[in-house]
Amino acid sequence: MNISANLAVLVPELIMAIGAMVLLLFGAIRGEKGIALVSTLAIIVMAAAAWFVVMPVSHDPRAFGGAFVVDDFARFAKILILLGSAATLLMAQDFLVSQGLDKFEFPVLVLLATTGMMLMVSASSFIALYMGLELQSLALYVLAAFHRDSLRSTEAGLKYFVLGALSSGMMLYGISLIYGFTGTTDFAAIAHVATAGHVGIGLVFGIVFLISGLAFKVSAVPFHMWTPDVYEGAPTPITAFFSMSPKVAAMILFLRAMLGPFPDAIHQWQQIVVLISVLSMALGSFAAIGQANIKRLMAYSSIGHMGYALLGLAAGTAQGVQGVLLYMLIYVVTNAGVFVCILQMRRGGQQVETIADLAGLARTQPRLAFVFSALMFSLAGIPPLAGFFAKFYVFMAAIQAQLYIPAVLGVLASVVGAYYYLRIVKIIYFDEPAPAFDGVLGPRLGTILVGSGLFSVFFVVGAAPLVLAATNAAHALLP
Repeated sequence: MNISANLAVLVPELIMAIGAMVLLLFGAIRGEKGIALVSTLAIIVMAAAAWFVVMPVSHDPRAFGGAFVVDDFARFAKILILLGSAATLLMAQDFLVSQGLDKFEFPVLVLLATTGMMLMVSASSFIALYMGLELQSLALYVLAAFHRDSLRSTEAGLKYFVLGALSSGMMLYGISLIYGFTGTTDFAAIAHVATAGHVGIGLVFGIVFLISGLAFKVSAVPFHMWTPDVYEGAPTPITAFFSMSPKVAAMILFLRAMLGPFPDAIHQWQQIVVLISVLSMALGSFAAIGQANIKRLMAYSSIGHMGYALLGLAAGTAQGVQGVLLYMLIYVVTNAGVFVCILQMRRGGQQVETIADLAGLARTQPRLAFVFSALMFSLAGIPPLAGFFAKFYVFMAAIQAQLYIPAVLGVLASVVGAYYYLRIVKIIYFDEPAPAFDGVLGPRLGTILVGSGLFSVFFVVGAAPLVLAATNAAHALLP
C-alpha cells in the first residue's frame, strides 16, 4: 500500500491529531478569550472523527504493514471513546471556569489523549499498541495534575506518573520477551507461532508482564493503588474522564492484546485473568463500604466493575467479548450521569464531596435525587436497569466457558457491592436534609444527565441494536 492508502485507514485519528494541533495554535494566539471556543471546536472535531469512524471502508482495512486495522471491533470502541471524551468536555466547561482552571490546554489534552486511545484500539502490532498507549498516557499524566495550585491534584498527577511509568516499563519488558520468543510483534504472526502446543516458558513470562501492564491501565487488583488517590485528587471533570474513555480504551486493548496474538494459548493466561478479575470484584465490593468521599467510592466502584468486565475476557469466547463491549458501553453512559450529579454537589460556590452532603437530597432537589438513585441502582445491577444486563452478559459468558466458581464469586461480590450503592439511596431519601446545593443544572449537564438516566432506565426497550452492534464487533475480533 502507498502512503495515501495507509493514511486513508486512519482518517479519524488524523482529524483528531490535526485538530489538536490547530486548536493549540488557536488557543495560544487568542489566549484566555478563546477558551470556550476551543472547547466547542474540540467537540466538533470529535464529531467529525466519529462520522468517519462509522463510514464504511471501501479500501483495505489494514495500514502500515498490518500495524493498524479498522474493523467493527475498533469502530465500536472508538465511538465509545469519543462519546466519553465529548461528555467530558461538556461537563468541564462551567466547572473549570468556576474553579479558575479555564485554560485552553484542557480540550487540547483531551483530544491528544483520545487520539492515542483510538490508535490503541486499532493496533494490530505491539509496536503500534505501545505508541498509542504512550500518546494517551503522556496527556493523562498532565491532566491528572491539571490543578497546579492544588496539593491533592499535584500529588495525584505525580503518583499516576510514577506508577504509570512503572507499568509501561513492565509492559514493554513483556513485549520484548514476546518478540524474543516469537520473532515478531505482529498479532497475526504471533498467533501463528503461539499455538497451544508451542508456548514456551519464556513466552509465558512475556504474557505475564504484558498482563501486569494492562491491568494497571484498567486499575485491576493488584495494580489499582493509584486509582483512589487520582480520582479524589484530580478535578471532578478529569476524574469523570479517567473513569470513562481511558477505561474503555484500556479494556478494549486488553481484549485485542490477549485474544489477537494468543487465541490458542488461552490456558496459559486464562487463570491469571480470572485471578485478577476475582480479586478486583472482591476489593471493589468491600473496600468501598467504608468510604466517606464520593469520588473515592467511585474509584473503588471502578475497580470492581473492571473485575466484572475482565470475567468476559477470561471466557475467551465471542460471547465473552460481546459481554465486555456491552458492559463498557453501559458503564460509560452510567458513569457520565453519576459524575454530572457529583458536579452538582456545590455549596457556596465550593465543591463538596462527602457522601453525607447528599442527605435529604430528595426533598431539596427531587429530580436530581431520582436520577442519581436510578444510576446507583443501575451500578448495583438491579433489574431491569441497564447495569443488570451488563453483569448478566458477562456472567452468562463465564458460565458458558465453564468458569462456574468465578461467576458465583462475581454474583456474591455484586450482592456485597450493592450495599454501598443502596446506602447512598438511603441517605438521599431517608436522612435529614443537609443544606441545599447551589443552582440548577445547565443545559449541557442537564442533557447528559437526562440521556444517562433514560438510557439506564429504558435500556431493556432499545437494547436490540446495541446488542447486535456488540455481537458484530465481537465476531470481528474472534471470527
